[in-house]
Amino acid sequence: MRTPPEPGRYAPSMAPIDASSELVDPAEIAVDPARVEEWRARDPSLQVVDVREVYEREAGHLAGSIHIELTQLPAQAERLIDRERPVVFYCRVGARSLMAAQALRASGLQAHSMDGGLMRWASEGRPLTPEGGHVADH
Repeated sequence: MRTPPEPGRYAPSMAPIDASSELVDPAEIAVDPARVEEWRARDPSLQVVDVREVYEREAGHLAGSIHIELTQLPAQAERLIDRERPVVFYCRVGARSLMAAQALRASGLQAHSMDGGLMRWASEGRPLTPEGGHVADH
């Protein structure tokens, strides 16, 4: 029989959820691709995180972004994301990045989700890396 962790000894991803807490309204954390592009031009230190799967990233991604698969975010966020700087998450269409942004907002980060994801970014004519990259099917 497994014994539960001591009170107060939870990893952030295992912390009990306060039933009175609510998720942040998606409209408050959604950032459209044009805004992300402008923000990156003004602030090169903006953290941009791709939460898609490896094969999706290999097909095409935003230059200068870091990669943390959504399933790995709880284990990797503390090590790879600077809590003192804003972060924008993106995925294919915005659903996974919204989950990531909501979760990290709940833990105190200034987290955002790129509205419409990489599909919108690319459909509006913005570049992907590597050259000739595309948005992979999910």
